[in-house]
Amino acid sequence: MSGTLNNSSLKTGRSFDLGKMNLRQLWVAYLTYPTILLYFALIIASAALAIYFFAGWWPTLVSMVAVVIVYPVVWYLLHRYVLHGRILYKMKWTAALWKRIHFDHHQDPHLLDVLFGAPATTLPTIGAVTIPIGYLIGGVGAAATAFGTGVAITCIYEFFHCIQHLNYKPRSGWIQRMKARHVLHHFHDEDGNFGITSFVVDRMFGSYYLDAKARPRSPTVFNLGYDIKEAQQYPWVMDLTGAPPRDRPDGARPTETRKAA
Repeated sequence: MSGTLNNSSLKTGRSFDLGKMNLRQLWVAYLTYPTILLYFALIIASAALAIYFFAGWWPTLVSMVAVVIVYPVVWYLLHRYVLHGRILYKMKWTAALWKRIHFDHHQDPHLLDVLFGAPATTLPTIGAVTIPIGYLIGGVGAAATAFGTGVAITCIYEFFHCIQHLNYKPRSGWIQRMKARHVLHHFHDEDGNFGITSFVVDRMFGSYYLDAKARPRSPTVFNLGYDIKEAQQYPWVMDLTGAPPRDRPDGARPTETRKAA
């Protein structure tokens, strides 16, 4: 990791703080991050398998397009009904999973380590969705293409997700709008704007909203409904955290408050 990114002013004690990083620093962190490097390696391996078991140009292209279409729908359904669901934290054996895959991110959206999905959960999910699609279209070669496409889309999602939490105003208008909608999801009402790079599926399912005037602010936007009352009844996430759930993220506090905590 670069010396610049090891500077204490750019990270908390737990993770790189995107709220204190610029675009150049993000690129360095992103391109050297172990999870992203693993994804890059899997994309190369998938491409090699796709070439070795080449299914033909038509099945290869169709499998890629199919994954591009299906991926945002699956992400939306998982994000809305699993990551924002309240079932996982109510069971002791899944509480740690829910904490890692989404609760920590909403508790402090600027922390890079909990922004990226854990490969142990992302890769089986990508495989379960993409490999059957590709195999049905063109056998092993197309299955490898579909999986590699899914991992590549994940890399793109993760980078733009970082941009949405970065201390940086994009020059592109469409990226500015994308970022604004995602910020609303984290800081105004979590029950909407579930997309990352596109909100087409949000529009289809009626969960898209344009600005803070469109709906009242949610009291559970930072804890996803896992408040003090819920934590007392289902304590496993709180036990793992070592503190009661917060009603706003650490990254939203003034620097002095964070140092004193």
